[in-house]
Amino acid sequence: MDLDGLKARVCRRVDELAPTLVEVSHRIHEHPELAYHEHEAHDLLTSVVEREGVAVERGAYGLPTAFAAAAGREGPTVAVCCEYDALPGLGHACGHNVIAAAGLGAGLALAAAAVEGGGRVRLLGTPAEEGGAGKVYMADAGAFDGVDAAMMVHPAGADLATMDVIAASLLEVEYHGRAAHAAAFPHLGRNALDAAVLGYVNVAALRQHIESTERIHGVFTRGGDKANIVPDHTAMDWMVRAARAAALEPLRARVLACLEAGATATGCRMEHRVVSRDYADMLDNPVLVGLYTANSTALGRPPAPSAPPGARVVGSTDMGNVSYLVPSIHPLVKVAPAGVSIHSGEFAEHARSPAADRAVLDGAKALAMTAVDLWAAPGVLDQVGAAFAAAVAAASTDTAGAHTAESRETAESRETAESPETAESPETAESDAAGAGGTA
Repeated sequence: MDLDGLKARVCRRVDELAPTLVEVSHRIHEHPELAYHEHEAHDLLTSVVEREGVAVERGAYGLPTAFAAAAGREGPTVAVCCEYDALPGLGHACGHNVIAAAGLGAGLALAAAAVEGGGRVRLLGTPAEEGGAGKVYMADAGAFDGVDAAMMVHPAGADLATMDVIAASLLEVEYHGRAAHAAAFPHLGRNALDAAVLGYVNVAALRQHIESTERIHGVFTRGGDKANIVPDHTAMDWMVRAARAAALEPLRARVLACLEAGATATGCRMEHRVVSRDYADMLDNPVLVGLYTANSTALGRPPAPSAPPGARVVGSTDMGNVSYLVPSIHPLVKVAPAGVSIHSGEFAEHARSPAADRAVLDGAKALAMTAVDLWAAPGVLDQVGAAFAAAVAAASTDTAGAHTAESRETAESRETAESPETAESPETAESDAAGAGGTA
């Protein structure tokens, strides 16, 4: 079958699967689950894959809520990634239900055409994008070994060929003081809340002296127990972001100095730990981006090369780490009106809407058609590989190693850094998505 015939075939298969894909999107949206606790989504997705005649490995690569399925005998291997974790308190306000269903559709359509198309597909269920670095741990276990390209789509308020993905580091900070009666014996206390507040204010002052591409955000997660007790223990979550992975460590050091100063000023003690592996920036493969753009345009959904002024979609994703391992893309598909912020209640509503349902099907088709290009279009595989090699070479050595090597700060905190094995158990996670913070 020729290239156009193969593309028509995978699109027809997506259309045949449409009722199932939309149902999957809705069911995942209705049952949000936090990072590493996406058991219902995992079971739903794997059951559909198995029902459609594709063998699936549950709990793949050492992660209970990851999965992997493969089809094809020879030729280029394309990995299609599904995400399905939710945000605390907001549910699927990042639209991972759309990502999961679109990836599922693309993977199953490619599986049906793999032998005839002369290629292979690896459908990956990748948990814990929201702060858990699931793809990084999966990569360590070999999930992307032998892969020629990796791809996924992400919902947004516009159709965009690329997203502004920046590197990120997640920190937990605790202050330890000394409890005392706040009225009778305040002089005996050491106020851990004051330490945290001063640290927060210090970081706020730092923000005016960082690069325009850098971001710092923090929240208080523990502030004390009762007003008449001098707080002896407070806690905060912080996220530090920079344009490149290599720039994370110096910015993180400046942030930690600000936070430590709060402890010094109040006679308290501060400790911190890196929550998960750092997230790298994204090396969008220009050849794959061009192919995806052409295929999405053919479906009547032309993606802009970048967001217009004032409408940039900036975030962080563990797909960035994957893009340093294999040629990758992370395009955006429109599900909401322009200007609606992801990670908001309004966006969560749009993630289960007729527009989101159309995005599931169009996203699945565009991904599948792009994979077909890699399988069957003459010279494309070589072009993709050459562009990838050039992008990695152009990135700094530190950034290029971010997908496997921990930064010095991460290494120092490794003994206490959270991993899938030490994450909160499913029994203590709240099923209504109220818990750990998100990333994108």
